[in-house]
Amino acid sequence: MNRDGPDGPAAAPEAGDSAPTGHAIRPDLSALSPAMRQYQQFKAQYPDYILFFRMGDFYEMFWEDAKLANRVLGVALTTRSRGGLDAADAIPMAGVPFHAVDGYLRRMIRAGYKVAICEQAEDSTAAKGLIRRDVVRLMTPGTLTDEPLLDGRSENYLAAVSMGISKGGGFAVGLAWVDLSTGTAAATSGQQEAVLDELARLRPAEVLVPEKASGQEHELAALIRQGNGGPVITVRPAWQFTAHQAREQIARQWQALGAAGFGFADDDPAIAATGAVLCYLQETQKGGSQHLRPLRKHVLEDFLSIDPATSRGLEIERTVRGGGIEGSLLSAIDRAATSMGGRLLRQWLRFPLRDIQHITARQQAIEVLARSPNELALIRKQLEGMCDIERVLSRIAVNRASPRDLLVLGKSLALVGPLIERLAAWGDAAVVAPELVSMADFCHERSAYLSRAIAADPAPHLREGGVIASGFDAELDRLRQIGQSGQQWLAEHQASLAASTGISSLKVGYNKVFGYYIEVTDAHRQKVPPEWNRRQTVKNAERYITEELKRFEHESLTARDRSVALEQQLFERIRQDMLPHLASLGDLAAEIARLDVLCGLASLAIERRYCRPTVTEDRRITIIDGRHPVLEQQLASQFVANDLTFDEDDSLHLITGPNMAGKSTFIRQTALIVIMAQIGSFVPARSAVVGVADRLFARIGASDEIHGGQSTFMVEMTETAHILNSATDRSLVVLDELGRGTSTLDGLSLAWAIAEHIAAVVRCRTLFATHYHELTDLEQRFTGVRNFNVAVREWEDQVIFLHRIVEGGTDRSYGIHVARLAGIPATVLSRARQLLGELAVQHVTHAKTGRSRAYDTSQLSLFQDPNRPTDGMAG
Repeated sequence: MNRDGPDGPAAAPEAGDSAPTGHAIRPDLSALSPAMRQYQQFKAQYPDYILFFRMGDFYEMFWEDAKLANRVLGVALTTRSRGGLDAADAIPMAGVPFHAVDGYLRRMIRAGYKVAICEQAEDSTAAKGLIRRDVVRLMTPGTLTDEPLLDGRSENYLAAVSMGISKGGGFAVGLAWVDLSTGTAAATSGQQEAVLDELARLRPAEVLVPEKASGQEHELAALIRQGNGGPVITVRPAWQFTAHQAREQIARQWQALGAAGFGFADDDPAIAATGAVLCYLQETQKGGSQHLRPLRKHVLEDFLSIDPATSRGLEIERTVRGGGIEGSLLSAIDRAATSMGGRLLRQWLRFPLRDIQHITARQQAIEVLARSPNELALIRKQLEGMCDIERVLSRIAVNRASPRDLLVLGKSLALVGPLIERLAAWGDAAVVAPELVSMADFCHERSAYLSRAIAADPAPHLREGGVIASGFDAELDRLRQIGQSGQQWLAEHQASLAASTGISSLKVGYNKVFGYYIEVTDAHRQKVPPEWNRRQTVKNAERYITEELKRFEHESLTARDRSVALEQQLFERIRQDMLPHLASLGDLAAEIARLDVLCGLASLAIERRYCRPTVTEDRRITIIDGRHPVLEQQLASQFVANDLTFDEDDSLHLITGPNMAGKSTFIRQTALIVIMAQIGSFVPARSAVVGVADRLFARIGASDEIHGGQSTFMVEMTETAHILNSATDRSLVVLDELGRGTSTLDGLSLAWAIAEHIAAVVRCRTLFATHYHELTDLEQRFTGVRNFNVAVREWEDQVIFLHRIVEGGTDRSYGIHVARLAGIPATVLSRARQLLGELAVQHVTHAKTGRSRAYDTSQLSLFQDPNRPTDGMAG
């Protein structure tokens, strides 16, 4: 590939580690070549972007951008001469080939950088002097639309946060987010903690925060990084987060006079955040965001609240150990046939419902689908042929759709008709996909248009033609005919001329000097029509030209270039024809995604023998033969199902038993079953009744937050404090081995006090798995506390874990038996048994002799029923 061109020589030999350090400040433009001055002008316009500067077959980067490309992309760092002889004055340079740029862009964006694409605006062969260029794209982590840069089953959100005081709600934090690749837009506002939890659930790729008066980013940026795993934070001017700016942006985007039509007050911080997002899109997309659907108000109270720690602990989307999807709840239940369905299922898991009517509607659709497995399989087969309609529409909107995008869109729309017919014949189409049935005629009309317009096997891009179908445009067909059958036309034209003039020996020829001509021998000169123009005399013959032949010459020599240019114009016309239909097509995509998720969940219910849960407004939870949705797929027939009964007055279930017996699995599976029930799914159980939860909390596992200066125990206590301060009597709380991060006595004291507070004050539905057997005394002291344990069978010094949860407490942990199973040497195990006996005797003796008055007092106050007289011992 050639990196030279009208801009000058490309690069000196590779400099390697000896490359010059470059310029930390803007260099003197007068000392630069015209191309480098042009580069610096664009770089000055976009200082926060890595500038990919097109030079021939490469995108080049210079100065600090080149060094960064060397570090991030691993491309060679070379130098470009300024024109002088001083090698120390050379410009650092790095480049990537244009045909492979997508891979480099993906790596640059994933590393958190923003990229400006500067293209050549004219053909280098036709340019006189410096090639004209322009920045045609600004790419940021939150504004991607290109298929190679995105994960098909994950959203790519751009979010913004804003703070403000509204007349109706007081101080609040606003949050707005869009996915440019699908056209979704939503906003909400509320207390800071709740909004940051929502932001963590969304996992945006990029978050906009306002700039402080000092020029620094807002303090919220640090909290956002901490709770979201480090999204890219982009600081924006504070004026872009104002109500005035929001009104202007909303009017431009959705032609709305204010925020009331979307359910917001004009001074709601959510609207200020929305304005900031729209302003950023206008700047980076140059107006290409007309496909955004109307702003949706996200009401926090409509959804089951799940904080980041709970989502992480329950491994809803990702596993704790590897951080991947495999092994998560999402991977276990995802049976969606399309990328659109996969993304929607992820959204349902992030935001389970609280409205029973909506939950029931989803359940009814799944039940209808599951009743007819053969029809379900046929529908899923048709769904597999669907492209990612949402993202194709976004690329059409931002003028980055490829010919194959339109081809697969047309094919997908053609599948909708038979799909609707199958649903309609089923008789329950209104339950499964009520909106889809009415779209049959629209889909047929758009599909027919695209199949008529786009070739059956189009080229991947527009550069070489072969995109528009034959018969779509008469002029294009004519140009193609000229280019493909020019010799045939000449032969036919020669025969026609010979017949009309009676000169059987005339010939049509061509040379580079005169082009096409008609040659007539001197013997037939008198028969030449007067309208022919003599062009050249040769030995024994004359050569003539005609207007028709000159027209053919012009068209045949330029037919290919003109046909390619015409195809580009026609493709843009087709794209423009599709723009008015983007909203309807977006609704269609949403309905297909919903149908896909429902079909996937129905298939899952058939495959795994799930039941339809009864979802109620009360606090009861009854699960018969419940199973862990992830582990049962991994363990197959070895998994042991368990029952759970939470009565209306229950508040705390204490589950004791040895390690590895199944306590943690049991409490986790309960939480996951509740989540599945509240997304409308069937659940892994023989039967289930689930009282809707408003919030779900899980304190599971132990991890240091070293970067935040927090120990394991501090993290544990912080998360527990959040639960105690936030849970209501409608919440579901899962606690696993609380208090193990500190000394035994401290841990027991805290676990006891926390359990008391839950039982007596919060009264949320809580599953508490613990090794502190002393807590089983709480069942006698508080109403709503019940003891359970994991059944164990002992035989000849062997322990068999039955993994069955039974009523009652236990006073043994079998830790030494578990250590034996883990492979601890026999000598160590023997010594541990000896020490266990000695420590048990000392503990009993110490308690009886009362050597420490302070210790006895603390123990008595710990285990004393708060409702009983103290008999003076506390004093």
